[in-house]
Amino acid sequence: MKAVAVRPGVKQSAFVADLPDPRLESIPNGRGVLVRTLQVGVDATDGEINEGLYGAAPKGDDKLVLGHEVFGIVEAVGPNVTHVTVGDYCTCTVRRPGPTIYDQIGRNDITSHHEYYERGINLLHGFMTEAFVDDAEFVVKVPQGLKHLGVLSEPVSVCAKGIEQAYLAQQRLQVWEPRLAFVTGAGQIGLLTTMMLRLRGLEVYTLARSRNPGLKQEIVEAYGGHYISTLDTPMEELASKVGRPDLIIEATGASHVAFEAMQVLNLNGALVWTSVTGGDHKIQNFPADKVNLEWVLGNKLLVGTVNGNRKHFAQGINDLALGEVTYPGVTERILTTPIDGLDDPQGILHELENRANLKVYVNVGTA
Repeated sequence: MKAVAVRPGVKQSAFVADLPDPRLESIPNGRGVLVRTLQVGVDATDGEINEGLYGAAPKGDDKLVLGHEVFGIVEAVGPNVTHVTVGDYCTCTVRRPGPTIYDQIGRNDITSHHEYYERGINLLHGFMTEAFVDDAEFVVKVPQGLKHLGVLSEPVSVCAKGIEQAYLAQQRLQVWEPRLAFVTGAGQIGLLTTMMLRLRGLEVYTLARSRNPGLKQEIVEAYGGHYISTLDTPMEELASKVGRPDLIIEATGASHVAFEAMQVLNLNGALVWTSVTGGDHKIQNFPADKVNLEWVLGNKLLVGTVNGNRKHFAQGINDLALGEVTYPGVTERILTTPIDGLDDPQGILHELENRANLKVYVNVGTA
């Protein structure tokens, strides 16, 4: 069985691997779900793992199968599986339980263990293969009417969790009704977040560098948001014009933008970092004293968020459905770059370098 794998820590090592066929019986207690892969999304995380910046193979193995954004169809289920059946479309969560109390109560997305397990990222093989098997606990059903957006199930779960975490944390204020939001970054996470915040009634400014954004701007405006090129209007200048945002979701993958956002947040505001940065960039001339003073006196909040549990996947899928009703046909435009088959791993990952590509994904099988 074909799969795309890397040698973790080795730069540009992606190759086609041959794996044994998955077995339903490998999952104990009759809870196995065998899935035939239809599509796998590719994002910056996969690219950075292929660059050797992070990622680890399963213990005892020298390779890591990539792919953490999956959409597939159920081929077989164990006798104790009830929420999906053969022929259902599905996706899967990414992080798997460790030994901490959070893992044991189904919150493995916030494990406190230093060693974390993520399919296609760290210590567990991913989904960029022709088929896989997983425990029913981690399999999330995708409605048939959303099969054209199924490959976005994992990215939209990241957005759902980030937004949820902000609102949960802001319960500290007793009353928090954000009206203005900045979303930094106009990739898949930024665009999906823009949609989800618009569904919640916020005025949204989506910030990115591109002066001639084309499709990005069209999608933001179709969602009712405002696209801003930071080359023309820096973030601080925008805040002086439209007001300081109550909520910022940072999704650029650039650490300097994450820290720049700290300088414009409104009083009692929340800043959510979603970016995973694998480099060693350092920031010069950051006004640390000023930011520290404003954050303490302004009761501001910074939240880091990674991955999501099945509740976040379900919420994200619900928002995809509501987004389709509210903004028909817009979200599908994010799916810019399909690639057929697993035969050219480096070619697949090379597509991430093209800034015009909003969403790269691999068509692995057909329904």
